[in-house]
Amino acid sequence: MRSQLKNPKQLPLNPNWAQLREKLKSHGSKPSSDRETLKTILGKRKERSNVESDDSPPNPLIPTSSDFSLTDAIAMDCEMVGVSSLGNKSALGRVTLVNKWGNVIYDEYVRPVDRVVDFRTEISGIRPRDLRKAKDFRFVQKKVAELIKGRILVGHALRNDLKALLLSHLKQDLRDTSEYQPFLKYCFPGEGRSRALRHLAVDFLGVKIQSGEHCSIEDARAAMLLYQKNKKEWEKSIKDFIRLKQKQKRRKQKKKPKEKEALYANHATTSS
Repeated sequence: MRSQLKNPKQLPLNPNWAQLREKLKSHGSKPSSDRETLKTILGKRKERSNVESDDSPPNPLIPTSSDFSLTDAIAMDCEMVGVSSLGNKSALGRVTLVNKWGNVIYDEYVRPVDRVVDFRTEISGIRPRDLRKAKDFRFVQKKVAELIKGRILVGHALRNDLKALLLSHLKQDLRDTSEYQPFLKYCFPGEGRSRALRHLAVDFLGVKIQSGEHCSIEDARAAMLLYQKNKKEWEKSIKDFIRLKQKQKRRKQKKKPKEKEALYANHATTSS
């Protein structure tokens, strides 16, 4: 009898009690999960508020229009690679054209005629894999010539890009940010020196570019935006310069007949 009391036979648990016990277990573990959930939600809210409070201005180089058409003004930028035995001769490795909105209308890697010795990756951003399926130089040259013909060409130190492409462009249709007078740095009166595109971008656009490898798309957009922001004054200075040249030309044409008449008069006086 005493042994039976020490080890009483366990009776089957009432189903209602079993359900209640399961509920108590689940409720007992819930507060911790609720706290974790609450913590996660608060964490997300905190992160979101940080993003929303970030009042940094948008990047002005990002196009605000989806227009990819050919416009009256096109900006061009090229990246070079090194050829020749020492790799110190520049050859075209990439060319990019953007329209006035900054949208890319042409962007191609170029296979130079000569063997590439130095890819200049730290500046050009070009790697050997980029030129494996690159377009032939003659093909790219022809395409660029077609796209820029009869249009205003914007860029920085365009003489270098045009030289690499073996192309020319009407001087009156060039808008070079390295030569525009308000962009020059004056160390002495009357002696303006061209400034790097990255410095112009910081001072006039408030944006940093070329902090590492160069991007021809970014550089072309920066040049175009510099032109667009100063277009009115820039175009006026071009028109004024053309008028001045035409006036000087007319003066020279008027001067020549008078000089001839004076020469004949002197000759007639001496002969008589």
